[in-house]
Amino acid sequence: MRKTKRYSVEGSNSLWQIYKTVPFWKVAKSFVVIQVARYTPYIGLKNWMYRNFLNMKVGDQTAVALMVMMDVMFPEKISIGRNSIIGYNTTILAHEYLIKEYRLGDVIIGDEVMIGANSTILPGVTIGDGAIVSAGTLVHQDVPAGSFVGGNPMRVIYTKEEMEARNNVQFLE
Repeated sequence: MRKTKRYSVEGSNSLWQIYKTVPFWKVAKSFVVIQVARYTPYIGLKNWMYRNFLNMKVGDQTAVALMVMMDVMFPEKISIGRNSIIGYNTTILAHEYLIKEYRLGDVIIGDEVMIGANSTILPGVTIGDGAIVSAGTLVHQDVPAGSFVGGNPMRVIYTKEEMEARNNVQFLE
């Protein structure tokens, strides 16, 4: 189960009540910063914008590719470790707006993580150090450190131990 906090709403669906949950001007600022960052080819500037305007935690030498869509409502709930790669057109969400409730959860991406293009990371997920997420994966649960995961729904393809065994066999050949 993902680590999210649930908030119930009365009346219309939770997205219709969005500005009761997050200030309009925060969303507007986040939207502008994220859209500029999505098209910025300079990684250092992009990381600086995330850290200084959105209060995201972004580690040194982390590379966020073009068109990555960070959570517009709660970007401060996203943490990316050092020397990680977030692939082209990935979406990272820290919120879910549903009919009778909305949910918030931190997204923690470890050090030296590789996330393939066009992946979606849902709120309340932790991706362990050294993990690899294949392209097009829906990350709906925690990813163990050092493992290789993929698919929709996501599943573990290789554990850390299996990955190490595979790499050792390749070096012996």
